[in-house]
Amino acid sequence: MKLLFVCLGNICRSPAAEGVFLHLLHERGLSDLYVVDSAGTGSWHVGNPADRRMQAAAKRRGIHLPSRARQIERHDLEQFDLVLTMDDDNLEAVKGLALEAGARATAQIRPMLSYGERYSESEVPDPYYGGEAGFDHVLDLLEDACAALLDELSAQDQGEPIQD
Repeated sequence: MKLLFVCLGNICRSPAAEGVFLHLLHERGLSDLYVVDSAGTGSWHVGNPADRRMQAAAKRRGIHLPSRARQIERHDLEQFDLVLTMDDDNLEAVKGLALEAGARATAQIRPMLSYGERYSESEVPDPYYGGEAGFDHVLDLLEDACAALLDELSAQDQGEPIQD
């Protein structure tokens, strides 16, 4: 299973989602069953590591953020099984890219927080212009949604019915 997490610049939310998911995979001994990556809809930060504030917040939780920023491309929608977007603008941008790609775009595209269970937000807020608490809140949201996502994917792998 190949998953791609997408936000705007690929330096805060999507690398955090990638790191949280990788951390959960490692904890559950499932790392060899998934390919995980992240990308941004914009190209401003291509090649840069995750924002230092997001790295610090993740490190406090024992989570490593290994990615370097890159921009999503049409072929990603052929290569990945599931593309998870952080907010409505990202969702619309990825859907637009899928339209450009046409029938080759086989990835399922879903909002990240459609998997969330403990919080009422439908979008992962961009913490870039805020304070430290915003980065922690993003990680809270992502830990919740990533755990539920992995639970659902694991149940599918075992042939169990998925709860709606």
